[in-house]
Amino acid sequence: EDAYMVSALGADELGTEAIRQLERWNVRADYVAQSAQKETGKCLVTLDERSIPSYDLLQDVAYDRIDGAGIAGNFDVLYFGTLALRSEENFKTLKEILQKHQFKEVFVDINIRPPFYSAATVKFAVENATMLKISEEELSAVCAALGISDASYFMAAKELAQRYDGLRCIIITRGSDGAYVLDCVQKAAYSGGCVEAEVASTVGAGDSFSAAFLSKYMAGCTIKSCLDHALKVAGFVVSQFDAVPDYDMEDF
Repeated sequence: EDAYMVSALGADELGTEAIRQLERWNVRADYVAQSAQKETGKCLVTLDERSIPSYDLLQDVAYDRIDGAGIAGNFDVLYFGTLALRSEENFKTLKEILQKHQFKEVFVDINIRPPFYSAATVKFAVENATMLKISEEELSAVCAALGISDASYFMAAKELAQRYDGLRCIIITRGSDGAYVLDCVQKAAYSGGCVEAEVASTVGAGDSFSAAFLSKYMAGCTIKSCLDHALKVAGFVVSQFDAVPDYDMEDF
């Protein structure tokens, strides 16, 4: 299956290296623009003594001006995070993509990175999602943005499912406590614990979890097997300092 990135980079050394890296990962860069007007975006990561990251996201960079006008063809899944909606231009672009194209699934990863989110962007993301992923530490901010009572994670998931009937699956990652998944269609819940690992860095753990879960989900696997697989992959990633380490799928 082909995976396409929709983004924008600067016409600089970092942008050129990013294109090369996408090619190494077999990610299509047909819809990744390079612009001389803005530099390539950077996220400066600092780890605390528990290897928990904090992020310094540079502003007014190339990926704040993503143009989706050239997208053509049919796609199975649209995957986006709320961080991409921090600029009005990107918000407009995403709305146009959703209006012009049909997707079997829309996977949304909620990223609460103050001040780069608003109640409007969170609400838009949830309203358009069929699959929703939230970390437990961000759940309070999401509930506040949506006017949902800040209850336990499983009660919050239940209320989200009742309020937004387009949701088929809600995933709540719980750090060292694993993850919880609510199958909104079958009205069944699943929990899984973390795979034991010596933590080198948690950067990339959430994204690797999402990708692993989604790949199995789209292959028709059960929710439980998707969850177990995602936890294994994320457990491996946190044991590596690199956010996108090399691995063989057969290892899992």
